[in-house]
Amino acid sequence: MGLLNIEGCLLSPLQIIPKLNGSVLHGLKSSDDGFNGFGEVYFSSAGPGIFSDWKRHKRMTLNLIVPIGEVNFLLFDQRKGSSTCGNFAEVALGANNYCRLTVPPNIWFAFKGLAETESLLANVADLEHDPLEVERLPLSTFRFEGEG
Repeated sequence: MGLLNIEGCLLSPLQIIPKLNGSVLHGLKSSDDGFNGFGEVYFSSAGPGIFSDWKRHKRMTLNLIVPIGEVNFLLFDQRKGSSTCGNFAEVALGANNYCRLTVPPNIWFAFKGLAETESLLANVADLEHDPLEVERLPLSTFRFEGEG
């Protein structure tokens, strides 16, 4: 398991078990670091070369997995009092880096599809979706040199 340069964010390598009739891709167990309970699982798609806007969940912990395609995630810590306030992180997830990205509440994140076709990402969240619990900002709000 690896730590990103943002307090509370985890990068956990996952196992892919190849089989003749189709592979098994691990995701999340209740005994894993980053599991804070179950609220819902939902899927999002990421189009090729298109960044989402910034999003921040106020209470939800995200456990992001990319089983199909490849997705680049940008993270920004704006939490006052955090030891990593002001830090950015960037990580690409997919078959070449099959990991689970755990994002605690109040971390800004955006993502972009890197594959030539649509990529699929799964979020195993500790809360059910609540539109009042999430904030959104345009991508241009926060910039860093690794973005692009």
